[in-house]
Amino acid sequence: MTGVEGVRLPETFPLPVVGLEGAVERQFRLLECVARRFEGWQLFSADVGVVPGLGRPWSTARVEEVLADFFGAEAAALVQGAGTGAIRAALGAVLGAGDPLLTHRAPVYRSTAVTLRGLGVAVTEVDFNDGAALGAALASGRFRFAYAQHTRQRLGDSYELGAVLAACRAAGVAVLVDDNYAVLRVPSCGVELGAEASCFSLFKLHGPEGVGAVVGSRELVGRVRADNYSGGGQVQGPQALDALRALAHVPVLWAVQSRTGAEVARRLAAGELPGVADVRIANAQDRCVLVLLERPVARALPEAAARYGAAPYPVGSNSRYEVAPLVYRLSGSSLEDAPELADWVVRVNPMRAGPDLVLGILRRALEDVLAGPEYGTGG
Repeated sequence: MTGVEGVRLPETFPLPVVGLEGAVERQFRLLECVARRFEGWQLFSADVGVVPGLGRPWSTARVEEVLADFFGAEAAALVQGAGTGAIRAALGAVLGAGDPLLTHRAPVYRSTAVTLRGLGVAVTEVDFNDGAALGAALASGRFRFAYAQHTRQRLGDSYELGAVLAACRAAGVAVLVDDNYAVLRVPSCGVELGAEASCFSLFKLHGPEGVGAVVGSRELVGRVRADNYSGGGQVQGPQALDALRALAHVPVLWAVQSRTGAEVARRLAAGELPGVADVRIANAQDRCVLVLLERPVARALPEAAARYGAAPYPVGSNSRYEVAPLVYRLSGSSLEDAPELADWVVRVNPMRAGPDLVLGILRRALEDVLAGPEYGTGG
């Protein structure tokens, strides 16, 4: 379907999600990993400082061991700077100025673009959706490392990360994966699929502000730790334990959220709300519902929705601060690829809310903006 001026939502290829039963199993398995690394009282006792022999707090080191164990990786490192800091730490550990790096041909997150520019790497883009093009680039022998984003950079991206990683491994190319918005929501993150490392924000997993994780090979993680030797740059024990406690809840939260998003999309597609032309589920940053409107009121809708309880903007797109449903514009990278959608499409993330609240907020917000002077009886 299209908006009144012929604007269309592209076909999307949402990543698979873990269902509720699988999420419960993950929660239980995480706690089994915790029990292997901590005696009970140690979960209430967080230390700080550059502990001799460890170079970081004891409790931070134990949380890192839990993460490595849980994701089946050789090692893990907690870093400051959230997801951006994790990506920067991993790329900086293995690449220098002028080194070649293979990436997907699509707009990257602005924070990642800053990292790539700062490192001065020589980026070569290839369409990961095109297996033949990817194979030709890998066959050139020019690359030791590639960088892949697990969630979609373009709404129409369809590549399967596991297949990209397999092709790269066969060519002797190690891949660093940005697993933000995907880890613990999809069945397997990058490192579980064979990547050299997964990088993600624990702030986006309800953890404290500024904490990120690099989970991967012992060699790469060792370099990250060596680069982060300063006490001021360490993730301190209280932060690490706070992140671990929050993580225990996340698999189930994500499964409920994914189920709610699917229900919202189904009801919108069935025509429950006047003013909606089309709907898609997409991994546009976080997993969300894309709503194509019949009128170009997407810029006004978030403010109207906020009056009825919606979050008017993201904090971390699933941080601990975000409980109300989000009604917001498309991400900057999505709009860079498809600027014509700016006036016509909003993204909706249920967060902790149920489908009735989400749809009720959308209904009232749409009624408000469509009753305004441009479209209402006074227009």
